[in-house]
Amino acid sequence: MRKGHRPSSPAPGRPRIWGRHPVLAALANPNRDVRRIWGTQEALAGLDIDKAIPVTYAQGPDLGRLVPNDAPHQGMVIEVDPLPDIWLGDLLDLGRDDQRPLVVLDQVTDPHNVGAIMRSAVAFGALGLITQDRHSPPESGALARSASGALEQLPWVRVVNLARALDEIAEANYWRIGLTGDAPQTLETALGTSKLALVLGSEGEGMRANTEAHCDALARLPISADVESLNVSNAAAIALYAASVRK
Repeated sequence: MRKGHRPSSPAPGRPRIWGRHPVLAALANPNRDVRRIWGTQEALAGLDIDKAIPVTYAQGPDLGRLVPNDAPHQGMVIEVDPLPDIWLGDLLDLGRDDQRPLVVLDQVTDPHNVGAIMRSAVAFGALGLITQDRHSPPESGALARSASGALEQLPWVRVVNLARALDEIAEANYWRIGLTGDAPQTLETALGTSKLALVLGSEGEGMRANTEAHCDALARLPISADVESLNVSNAAAIALYAASVRK
């Protein structure tokens, strides 16, 4: 890559992913089509890269021009096709004899929050993530970076109508718990023994009334009165941990 040359913008519909963990996870994912790789000689040394993928070797400053605001690329950037769509019915079939929880997000739009929630979901063994298509972020380098590889591991279902999806989740015998600070009971008392779907709303607005109406129970985290609320990604991590250790 010539010094001072500014690379072209990403191809339409093809996000760029950067950073060692997200890039290696994408390369290892058989469902991910990687279209192009840029990297330093040092960062790409020893990687088993499909010979069909074009590779461009570049210096760090040139790689910085490929990503927003010189994001921490760690010497490697890739351009990819979005992952194939996953249908809710297929995910529920996968969980038919599986106790792993589902995570449902109601209009959480910050890619850093969604990525962090993905990371926690994989860490605590969630079955999948469900969001509303129009009110959730697309795949992006920022989301992939926050997910630290979890974007490639966690099934992510995007639905048109979240209330209808929650009805379908209930029909699959999941106990739907909506997390809200106004709930009279704590998460511990609401957990029960059934398969779980943990529902979280956006920061500020929280869950919409119609989403709350499609939950079986509403619960809060028992946080100190000195703190008004938790970041949604922190709340998700705590809820997933509680679900993983319930008796």
